[in-house]
Amino acid sequence: MRTLGVDLAAATRKTAAAVIDWTGGGAQLVHLSLDVTDEEIVDLFGSTGMTGIDCPVGWPDAFLPFLAGHLKFDAHPVLDHDGIEGRRLLAYRDTDRFVTGRTRLIPLSVSADRLAHPAMRCAVIQAKIARDHGRQPRDGSGRLAEVYPAASLKLWGIHARGYKGRGAPESERLRLILDNLETAAPWLDLAGHRDDLAASDDMFDAVIASLTARAVSLGQTLRPAADQGAAALSEGWIHVPSGLLADLTG
Repeated sequence: MRTLGVDLAAATRKTAAAVIDWTGGGAQLVHLSLDVTDEEIVDLFGSTGMTGIDCPVGWPDAFLPFLAGHLKFDAHPVLDHDGIEGRRLLAYRDTDRFVTGRTRLIPLSVSADRLAHPAMRCAVIQAKIARDHGRQPRDGSGRLAEVYPAASLKLWGIHARGYKGRGAPESERLRLILDNLETAAPWLDLAGHRDDLAASDDMFDAVIASLTARAVSLGQTLRPAADQGAAALSEGWIHVPSGLLADLTG
């Protein structure tokens, strides 16, 4: 099978895509691109078995009633979220809180942080995928799953902090992370793209998203519990690994 990983930015610039081909107990990076359009993402989705996208696929369930109440001067749904605890329900989804509890990493808020613009683009991409290839459940039970590369790396035992950016220190950290990834996954053939990955944290994250998509396809990610299922379908669900990196070749 082939898996697609997408590191989604608000616009084409800095959006990266990576396709990994899984055959014979190994894996090869067969496509890597930067500055990727919506149309390219939709086309790549159609030619791969599972896609992992590093972007929220939905908003907190409480967010829309809050906005609608404000728009209609209906005080009740607005006052339901008075105070910091109430506002946290507007800012973070069930899956965000779940991932924080498991990894101690705090995902950015889709409704109150820098992810808002990429998430709007992601909603449009989901609509285009639904139009061309069928609607994909937001809980990842179809062929599209939300992923979080930082959490994947941490749960796979690869220390990966401080590599975001274009400076020399960030580039050096990214090269060290790549060294650790190649040591942990000797079966992964980067097909001559190592220098490209060392120069772009966006393309690197797309590769990790593609690896995580493989984990999703094998059932090797943490799924929502019964009481989280309804929220996962509407808000989205971040798939983080439940197994080892080595298990992906099984």
